[in-house]
Amino acid sequence: MVAPRRVGIKDVAAEAGVSVTTVSHILNDVDFLRASDETRERVKDAARRLGYGPNRMARGLRMQRSEMIGLLSEEIATTPHAGRIILGAQNAARRHGLTLVIINTERDDVAANATALIRQQVDGVLYATMYHREITPPTELDVIPTVVIDATDSTRKHPAVAPDERSGARAAMEELLTAGHRRIGFINNVDDVPATRERLAGYTESLLEAGLDVDESLVRAAPSETPGGYDAARALLQRPDRPTALFCYNDRMAMGAYRAAAELQLRIPTDLSVVGFDNQELIAEGLFPALTTVALPHYEMGEWALERLVELQNDLPTREQQQAVGPVFLTCPIVRRESVAAPSQ
Repeated sequence: MVAPRRVGIKDVAAEAGVSVTTVSHILNDVDFLRASDETRERVKDAARRLGYGPNRMARGLRMQRSEMIGLLSEEIATTPHAGRIILGAQNAARRHGLTLVIINTERDDVAANATALIRQQVDGVLYATMYHREITPPTELDVIPTVVIDATDSTRKHPAVAPDERSGARAAMEELLTAGHRRIGFINNVDDVPATRERLAGYTESLLEAGLDVDESLVRAAPSETPGGYDAARALLQRPDRPTALFCYNDRMAMGAYRAAAELQLRIPTDLSVVGFDNQELIAEGLFPALTTVALPHYEMGEWALERLVELQNDLPTREQQQAVGPVFLTCPIVRRESVAAPSQ
């Protein structure tokens, strides 16, 4: 099968009955061109009918842009659930006719890899971190439009987008409170990061707004992996006044809670309701029963960051304007499955 011939600028010129130079100037909106409205319309109509689009490289040279965006991903390219950041950014880039160039970096190599992207003449950089925390972006990024993903920028030099951890915790608690639970344990992370603090705040606020006392003995902190969740859950569930529900810092800890419940012969959700956080689908859908959890807006953060970067390129604000605007926090929605039911006791 013979591939269709690519329509070129000479074809448009022949169709419209004008010179190649005239076509180039009209389609690229050259300011000094002296051409009648009728000629302009005839050229644009010919281009539409022939399916001609301007060469992207030539357009980039005219605008002094490469039409490439760098994504500096701090290990997220190797993390399945956070890879949706890349997908969100890629889909948004495609809508704008942009190409995404991805570099997966270790934390110690961020500055060097930022320099490598800039040398590739990218038009802007998305800097995505491994998990939500406060960061200080390398000064190498000060020379190019940059948006930070899944973090807050301590210098406030760059726009940033992150999950609304507190509202996500409140969504998890609302799920349990609506089901009728009044004695709810919280298995939290030991690390001092925004998610640890904000999810605890959401847990506490939800109890107080429901008119319930906050029993600090029902809050256990442990390393945020399956063994940590198992140890914390077992300690809570062996109490004579055990909670009827557990809100877990993440799905890995919830998986540990499932194991502890099984060992203590507690059925989920009949005897114990469990809600996780992160919506790691391999875990949440693989558990039995499937885990109700809160989704991190990875796709939406990648998409938002790319759109914000395009805005920066087209109308770059002053440093003072950037600093006047804090990070944007995106909603973390509940994903209902089968691990929540009304309390049996």
